[in-house]
Amino acid sequence: MRKFEVGITGEFESAHSLSGDFGAATRLHGHTYRVEVRAEARDIDSTGTFYDIGRLRAELSAVLEPLHYRNLNEVAELAETNTTAEAVARYIFKKLASSVRRSGVEGLKVTVWESSSSFASYQESFDP
Repeated sequence: MRKFEVGITGEFESAHSLSGDFGAATRLHGHTYRVEVRAEARDIDSTGTFYDIGRLRAELSAVLEPLHYRNLNEVAELAETNTTAEAVARYIFKKLASSVRRSGVEGLKVTVWESSSSFASYQESFDP
């Protein structure tokens, strides 16, 4: 099956602490998170695109801005969640999904990097 894909990256700096058996990560600590967003579709339109990268960048920036220089454990929508990289990826995905889905994007993947060597992703395909 053929697919087109566009992607962008963004960053934000936040602190958090994990609950459970996470050793030192149960103490408050910070990350410079790198976020990668990839959107996919089977077809492009007459302009040669399926989703404007500038629009996607603006939407991601709007999602990340409230997280920047915050304690993720104090963000209302994450307060009842163990703020693992997986949970943060799902949170960002859900914030982006409604707008991109309405515009013909058929799948979305969000990857959150906590460091240069560790990441987690969340992705879904949308029904046409």
